[in-house]
Amino acid sequence: MTVLFLELEQHLKSSSGASVVAIDNKIEQAMDLVKSHLMYAVREEVEVLKEQIKELIEKNSQLEQENTLLKTLASPEQLAQFQAQLQTGSPPSSSQSQGTTQQPAQPASQGSGPSA
Repeated sequence: MTVLFLELEQHLKSSSGASVVAIDNKIEQAMDLVKSHLMYAVREEVEVLKEQIKELIEKNSQLEQENTLLKTLASPEQLAQFQAQLQTGSPPSSSQSQGTTQQPAQPASQGSGPSA
């Protein structure tokens, strides 16, 4: 009877050891799966952010070109008024903005009219 008890005890110990190893393996597999999903999500997010950066760089370049063009078309008075607004921190009013964008276009069209 003692032999039977010892064999049963040894079997239970080896079974619990095997189940611990099996649980450890399942935990490791689950962690690997989570890791691979996270890496995939991070790669996707990186691609989205790279595309956004590319679009922002293009938009910035376009705005810089537009800014340069507007500076060349603006009269010295308009530039001085704009600088004063920047220093005081007050935003330009809508009538001033419209006047600023329309005034340079008018002399250019008037100047090209007689020469044609």
